[in-house]
Amino acid sequence: MKKVLIINGHQYYDVVAKGELTRSYIDRATKFFLENGFEVKHTEIEKGYNIEEECQKFEWADAVLLQYPVYWMGVPWITKKYFDETFTQGRHYESDGRSRSDVSKTYGSGGLLKGKKYMLSITYNCPTTEFSNPKSFFDGLSLDEANVATHKTFQFVGFEPLKTYSVHDIFKGDLDLTKELEKFENTLKENFLQK
Repeated sequence: MKKVLIINGHQYYDVVAKGELTRSYIDRATKFFLENGFEVKHTEIEKGYNIEEECQKFEWADAVLLQYPVYWMGVPWITKKYFDETFTQGRHYESDGRSRSDVSKTYGSGGLLKGKKYMLSITYNCPTTEFSNPKSFFDGLSLDEANVATHKTFQFVGFEPLKTYSVHDIFKGDLDLTKELEKFENTLKENFLQK
């Protein structure tokens, strides 16, 4: 795994979401990958993209790192639109996977990007205590379960998940970004350097 596509899924909103935190993580990831001999390509969705070029990037990459803030319990709408436009039938998935002649072929198994990995890196306003807690807002869902739509988007085209990273309470006022970036880099090491 030596070719990584880093996708910036941030969407700008004045005052509350200017993108500095997302940029900090992307800069740290880029530095990490380059220092460890990876080839890196970037996509910053908000700056626009060429669909054909993005399709080629997915085919080129061994792994994808998607960095994004959670807006209304999911990816920003421009990020959802990006995947709608760039994951293309016949190129990234053959079909939904099912077969009338072979019942072992199940829904979601038609991805053509098998053997590739993806990592979600997510910024949240909610505290970590909201996950895996049956009395919380997410009704006991884990972090990954609460982000199932994003996971399944990648998995539908054949990608396999790496460990998710998340940072929480970003508006609380006491975020130790240095400490969080160290935790992020440790997750990158675990995902990309350990065999």
